Amino acid sequence: MTILKDLAKLSAAEEFFAYLDVAYDPAVVHVSRLHILRRMGQYLRESDARGIFNKMDNAQVRLLCRDHLAKAYQDFVVSTPIQERLFKVHKDAVAPKTAAEKPFVPLSMLTGVQGA
Repeated sequence: MTILKDLAKLSAAEEFFAYLDVAYDPAVVHVSRLHILRRMGQYLRESDARGIFNKMDNAQVRLLCRDHLAKAYQDFVVSTPIQERLFKVHKDAVAPKTAAEKPFVPLSMLTGVQGA
């Protein structure tokens, strides 16, 4: 699984696209780079959880990683980061707001008179 180790050393989105030989529009990557890489990571974790990498040789792993990057990229060609809501800040922006409980102060606390 040297492909996964090689991918772990990359940092810029463009490096992932170059390493895996996936064509891309720089304008899309400029806007959605973190989102694309995060989505690719989700796809990789799903594959790993299903044990798919254990059954593959290095060439097959490379092809699967390439497919995951291409799919993640395509997600943001047809959608936007805000619509996809991968990050907590985007999820929180549309989460239903809970009304804060209003504190109850009994009148007796204000007047200094304690109930019997």
